[in-house]
Parts: sequence; structure tokens; C-alpha cells
Amino acid sequence: MAGSIEAYDTAKGRRYRVRYTTPSGKRTDKRGFKTKREAEIFRAEVTVAVASNAYLDPTLGKKTVGMFAEQWKTGRLARLKPSSRNTMETSWRVHVEPQWGARGVASIRASEVEDWVSALLSPTTERKALSAQTVRRCVFVLSSVLAIAERDGVIRSSPTKGVQLPAKRSKPKRFLTHQQVERLSAEAPGRETIMLLLAYTGLRWGEVSALRVRHLDMLRRRMLIEDNAVLVKGVYEIGTPKHGSAREVPIPAFLVAPIARLCEDKTRDAFLFSDGVTPMTYPHRTSGWFVKAVTAAQSADRTFPTITPHDLRHTAASLAISAGANVKAVQRMLGHASAAMTLDVYADLFDDDLEAVAQAMSDARASAVS
Repeated sequence: MAGSIEAYDTAKGRRYRVRYTTPSGKRTDKRGFKTKREAEIFRAEVTVAVASNAYLDPTLGKKTVGMFAEQWKTGRLARLKPSSRNTMETSWRVHVEPQWGARGVASIRASEVEDWVSALLSPTTERKALSAQTVRRCVFVLSSVLAIAERDGVIRSSPTKGVQLPAKRSKPKRFLTHQQVERLSAEAPGRETIMLLLAYTGLRWGEVSALRVRHLDMLRRRMLIEDNAVLVKGVYEIGTPKHGSAREVPIPAFLVAPIARLCEDKTRDAFLFSDGVTPMTYPHRTSGWFVKAVTAAQSADRTFPTITPHDLRHTAASLAISAGANVKAVQRMLGHASAAMTLDVYADLFDDDLEAVAQAMSDARASAVS
């Protein structure tokens, strides 16, 4: 059996030390065992671990979460899109690092992570309770950092595995009718084209903001969506759209003329919906032009819902499905990664069309056999 056991005396009595060789050939020891039996058990465990390639160097386990976080920052985090990277960095700095940054990775227990999750979900004198989405993101960040330690054989398994996370709460989607879209655009003088484009193409705000004159093919009535503008720490960063791939989106016929007017006197590289030099800024959430248009529409129509620009993306999906578009066409228009994602997000809208499908099939049969 590998390793030796030695006795030594201390002020508190006799203790035992186990000397052994690690898989890397380094001689080390573990001391402080009160009985020889305890030392023998430890030596046996080390022998089995070395033989089965399951040995973990206890000195490496003392490396802190913060140390592995530096690898995470230059690796996985650096490869994220700007907006996601900024969000993850904030979660690390505000919630994860203060709790775990100085802890040795091998010292963290799953029960501690669960207690931390509960604490984040509870309000304190300094902050409100965090949302389920924010808490899940915090655990994801910690898990990503610890995954590096697990991959390198510093810990056997991440203590974040199996930790119960709060359920996501899906926000209710709000859809406008054609008439409501018209009313909303009328309440935004000078920005009618933006409103209509969002509501009838389903572009994300960052995609509209990054739209340049050269992305437009007016003869084919197509837009090339290959850029996404994100404001990160006061600076616009232009990246690829969500899910990474470019796509073509049709321009509704009634928008060809107003979009053509916006292109006048602009260079091919100019941004379409701004001064041409910088991407269009997201309207202020409480006092910007979008919320003012919504408030004005609600004053004229008490049934008009409270919406955000992203709800116009949902509106585009709703209007397309109501017009008979199939799930693949809607997926391509919205830039979803898959048709399955489109169905997951808008399953209820497709369900609403079941009666229309049944009626259409009945009408087709009647026409064929009569």
C-alpha cells in the first residue's frame, strides 16, 4: 500500500501523519490524525483515489473562486455578446464575488449555495428581493467559474449541481391589433415609420437601431439583418444579431415609400433611424417618446394596453400568424434559432388558428366534392 504512517507528539498528545506521493510525483503529507486507525483509513482512500485516477490535490482545492474567475473572464465571458457580457460581469461583481470570491473552491458545499439562493430571493435592508431570472443568472455565473475547477480536476463535482433554482416567471405578452398599431404610430409624429417597421417586421430594437442604408434592397423589398447595436457603459457596440446568424426580412409594401424617404441624402453606411452617425438610442422608459405615444393612445382608447417596444415584436408575430404565415416563416422573420423556439414562445397564437384551419379544410372539401 502506498504511503507511510508516522507518529509524532504534540502538546495535546500523540498524533499521526500520512506521507504519500501524488500522481504528479510530488511527496506530500497529511497530519493531525488523532488515532492510527484514522490515518490508515485516509491512506487507503488516497491509495484508491490514485489508482482510479480520482485523486484531488488538496492544496489545489484551496485556490479561490476569484482565481478561477480570472480564467472565466478571459475565456467564456470574453466570447459572449457585449450585452450578455456586461450583464454577467455585473452579476459577478455585485452578487457572486462578495459571497464566494475569497472561498477555496473545494470548501464550498451545495447546502451553502442553496442558502445563498434563498438569501438572494429575500429582501434585505439594503435591497429588494432579486427576481428569479437574476438569481438564476447569479448561480449560472458561479457554476461557470466552478466548471473550470472541475474540468481541471481541482474539485470532483461542482456544488452548484442539483441546486434547486427558482422557477422563471414568464411575462405576459401583449399584442396590438392593426387599428391599435395605426393609433400608436399616429401618436408618435416623426417616428411613425419606426413604429410600423417594428410592428410589421418583428425586428429587435438593437437590430432596428443598427440598420444602415446599405442593408436595404428596395427593389426586392428586403432588409438584411446582420448587425445589432447595444449600448454598453455609454458606448455603442455593434455585434451580430441574437443567435448569431444574419437573415433577410421582407419590407411591407406600404413602408417602401417612407423608408425610401429616410434614405435620401444619406450615405450607404449611414444608420437609417438617426443622424446617420450613431445608432438610434432606446427611448427613456418613463419619459421617452415611446411611452408618451402609448400614454396618448391610452387617453383616446381605454382598452389600449401598456406596452414596450419589444411588445411590437410580439405584435408582428401575432399579425403574421393571423394572416396565415406558417411557423417556419415566422421563425425566419423573427430570427429565432429554430421553429421549435417559435412554437414555444407563440404556441397559444398557433392554437388560436386551429378553428380557422378546420374551417378552411371544410371549405376546401366542400369545393372539391360539390
